Amino acid sequence: MRFTLAAALAAIVLQPAPPSRIVIAVGTALDGRGGVIRDTRLVIQDGKIAAVDPRAAPIDYDLRKLTVSPGWIDTHVHLNWHFDDQHKSVSGGEPPEQAALFTAEDAWMTLQGGFTTVQSVGAAIDGPVRDRINRGLLPGPRVLTSLRQITNRSGDPAALRALVQKTKQDGADVIKLFATSGLGAGGDQTMSDEQIQAVCGEAKAQGLRSVVHAIGDKGARASILAGCTAIEHGPFVSDETLDLMVQHGTFFDPNLLVLHNYLDNRSGFPSFSEETLATLEKGIAPMADALRRARAHHVKIVFGTDAVAGAHGRNAEEFVYRVKEAGEKPMDVLVSATSLSAQSLGLGDTIGAIAVGYAADIVATEGSLLDDITAVRRVRFVMKGGRVYRSQ
Repeated sequence: MRFTLAAALAAIVLQPAPPSRIVIAVGTALDGRGGVIRDTRLVIQDGKIAAVDPRAAPIDYDLRKLTVSPGWIDTHVHLNWHFDDQHKSVSGGEPPEQAALFTAEDAWMTLQGGFTTVQSVGAAIDGPVRDRINRGLLPGPRVLTSLRQITNRSGDPAALRALVQKTKQDGADVIKLFATSGLGAGGDQTMSDEQIQAVCGEAKAQGLRSVVHAIGDKGARASILAGCTAIEHGPFVSDETLDLMVQHGTFFDPNLLVLHNYLDNRSGFPSFSEETLATLEKGIAPMADALRRARAHHVKIVFGTDAVAGAHGRNAEEFVYRVKEAGEKPMDVLVSATSLSAQSLGLGDTIGAIAVGYAADIVATEGSLLDDITAVRRVRFVMKGGRVYRSQ
């Protein structure tokens, strides 16, 4: 089933304001921190989990036959990317009103897939869509956005610092920079060390996080030393660089879904040559290996998909790839997609866990995630901030 923008708008129009108190019966809940809660009830008030009380009544939603977890978090998406009527990828250059509609539709599909928070890195159109969602005028996940991407062509260090300042003034939640070229282009470092230091240093001075596209080891290492917050992708990072991440507290976001998505929808990305697609396919194994090595080195691994056209609403496939291709334990991936990703966004005290005082972001699946990771494909209940957006 495809969840269209029309369905999203109908949902927000037809759905009444949530009651002041909701009781959810739970058989098995994964708390997002590695623990399991059984046979209890969650009391939701004012958009938050007010109590975990097995005697709470009356029951409004009975989820005892489902597996409950905190709403999932995707730290790397591109909400504005979509396919046009000819099934060709579009990521800019269209009228703003059209871009806004597609971005809102992608946000809706992502929420229906169980993701209650995303970080979109990023396009300017993310901003107004984020703001409409936050005001309750559009249904969608909680959105954080970089509004733009910073590259080696964005200027010298002085210009880059000014651009970071402007990006904050424009309303960005995070800074996104490209330290290297893409996987299809080899992944070599493109920004100079001085440029990277200027961007991440100014981001920190402005109270913003910085996430870095880094394919090759050199660019990743320079970004870690510059104090950047997170390394995105990183299929070719060395063990020494992984250790450096641990020393600096850098988050690591390897992505497998994006590579599979390009290959599964190759006709939708006509700018990719067969040679480029072959390179992307060859990148799957090293990406999975980087994830395995990062886990062994105790790196803080977060959950991101790099969702572009074709992946919105299918973000949960990243769970499956991480377990089946990288050998991750289901519980580790779940923690990565909840409490640890929340921490990486600076929201670790408010989302990402089933605990008193946390936002009532809840997803429930048919089947046990710990026994069969493909249960992530069977989302039956989604609540964000105490409002139900999907029930069976």
